[in-house]
Amino acid sequence: MNEAFICDAVRTPIGRYGGALSSIRTDDLASIPIRSLLERNPGMNPTSIEDVILGCANQAGEDNRNVARMALLLSGIPETVPGATLNRLCGSGMDAVSCASRAIKSGEQSLLIAGGVESMSRAPFVIGKATSAFSRQNSMEDTTIGWRFINPKMEELFGTDSMPETNGVRKARHRNDSSIHSTQETGTFTGRTR
Repeated sequence: MNEAFICDAVRTPIGRYGGALSSIRTDDLASIPIRSLLERNPGMNPTSIEDVILGCANQAGEDNRNVARMALLLSGIPETVPGATLNRLCGSGMDAVSCASRAIKSGEQSLLIAGGVESMSRAPFVIGKATSAFSRQNSMEDTTIGWRFINPKMEELFGTDSMPETNGVRKARHRNDSSIHSTQETGTFTGRTR
């Protein structure tokens, strides 16, 4: 089995919602570190890159339609190089790096660019299509974080709380169970034993 190595790494700053990076489109944001990698490694022929894999959880706005492909083209990588976008929610960027590593270890590919991109500031509101012909009803959803266009069966079976909501749900469900509170607050389990 081949070994996989990280030859170079670069990233954009971590931004905040509505902050300094909020005016930059997600596909442009993703192209910045890719372009920087090309500039930092002038001896590497961009046509030798076999794939660009990016993780992206939202994919509802400017990051739709394979943001990895758009970013590689915007960065100056030739159109002959493919790009793939993965969605494993908060683990999307790490999954992209893992996929690149597996491709190298298996011998399938030898040079890839992998990472992730997200811009919650630029996440759009979206309007769903009607559920029946000639319906006059619609719903608008905020794609910033959490579930949208929820399948009622999923909500019934598993719940659909997003990460910011789960703390409130936990508190509501376990209001009187001090062992759960202490475990969550301190990161240690000191609860009941039977």
